[in-house]
Amino acid sequence: MNKISNPNQNETKLKQMTTTPVEKLVVTLGIPSMAIMMISGLYNMADTYFVSSLGTSAVASVGIVFPLMAIIQAMGFLFGQGSGNYISRELGAQRVERASQMAATGFFSCLIVGALIATTGLILINPLVRALGSTPTILPYAISYMRFILIGAPFMASSLVLNNQLRFQGSSFSGMIGMMTGAILNVLLDPLLIFVCKMGVMGASLATAISQFVSCSVLITMGYVRKGNIPINPRHFSPSIRNYKEILRGGFPSLLRQGMQSAMTIVINHLAGVYGDAAIAAISIVNRIGIIAGSAVMGMGQGFQPVCGFNYGAKRYDRVKKAFWFCVGFATITMSVLAILMAVFAPRIISLFRRDDADVIFMGARYLRFHCIAMPFIGWVALVSMMTQTMGKAREASILSLARQGLFLLPSLLIFPPILGLLGIQISQPISDIASFFFAIPFAVKILRKDLHEVPIQ
Repeated sequence: MNKISNPNQNETKLKQMTTTPVEKLVVTLGIPSMAIMMISGLYNMADTYFVSSLGTSAVASVGIVFPLMAIIQAMGFLFGQGSGNYISRELGAQRVERASQMAATGFFSCLIVGALIATTGLILINPLVRALGSTPTILPYAISYMRFILIGAPFMASSLVLNNQLRFQGSSFSGMIGMMTGAILNVLLDPLLIFVCKMGVMGASLATAISQFVSCSVLITMGYVRKGNIPINPRHFSPSIRNYKEILRGGFPSLLRQGMQSAMTIVINHLAGVYGDAAIAAISIVNRIGIIAGSAVMGMGQGFQPVCGFNYGAKRYDRVKKAFWFCVGFATITMSVLAILMAVFAPRIISLFRRDDADVIFMGARYLRFHCIAMPFIGWVALVSMMTQTMGKAREASILSLARQGLFLLPSLLIFPPILGLLGIQISQPISDIASFFFAIPFAVKILRKDLHEVPIQ
């Protein structure tokens, strides 16, 4: 019998999510989610840091493989966000059996897709690396790094599914344990495999693959040992058209967002490759710093999502709006402070990775400072997108996900680099972020004034 099918446990979870003060609830759920986002960033950050000692081409190879990892993560977010959004709404409406079926369907479907990506990628590894933007000097490092990333793809994607499902059930702490276990193991294995075992770049990717497998195993266990969580039961796997429609409705915006990020990173790698391996290395380093910096916003936003899902399902629209504005205020203040600090110390931050390469430090510091200009605007865009997605408004969420990378970044990359060279590449992302901020305003106004205007009588 499913432990969460116990009516008392389900009612307790529902009461907690729909009556606890939203500020306290969002923070309680958001802190573990912030930790998880930072941990996810540390996977790549650790590889970048340790690989940087092997040379500029080696650290650039991590940036070349990043779009592939974004695609793998996109699959995890598709099935994780898609199933998780549905699970939170069904639990809010007290339909537990449907939630349990969706949990199994999301997990096993992603595991199968991850295995297909791994098999195809290993067969086509050489042309794949070239297509991702590798230069001839980066190529051997990128192939070595990519091999174990592909082998670990099913577990990398499935870990994200399990983490998202736990988070949408209001069990962010359980997800944090699983992700943190893998992150700590990755940091320990990186120097051991890279330097002690003399595996070089390949050691970094093997460390990531092993860590992701361990994370996935721990997250599966958390579904069984923590009361109130939905365990993954193979008997509940229901690959029906209806279930996949729900997964696409809730997860397609995440797939679109991650997919566009991957595509734009490939474009940027090809454009930056003209300026040498140092340019690709600098962009790779800044992208990872940006992920760590953005973890505060994304983590708090992920703490907001289960609150939004449960209360929207329970028709507590007043709580949805209150939680949204609380998160917007937190995100704006936090990102503004981080932007100032990172802009001031940009050269020192970049030099932590390539102290002996003046070109990487110069290019990276300038790119990081441009990135800081738009950081205060990122929170608003992310939270509006998360709210629309969690409420099941797939069309609006998909448009918002497409806007930042597709509607604004791609045209910027087509316009500015031919005129300004490397500087044009560096200013394209902040221009896109600021444009996305203004683009998201009417979407938020419509939802807050129309879709959430009717507050049930208590």
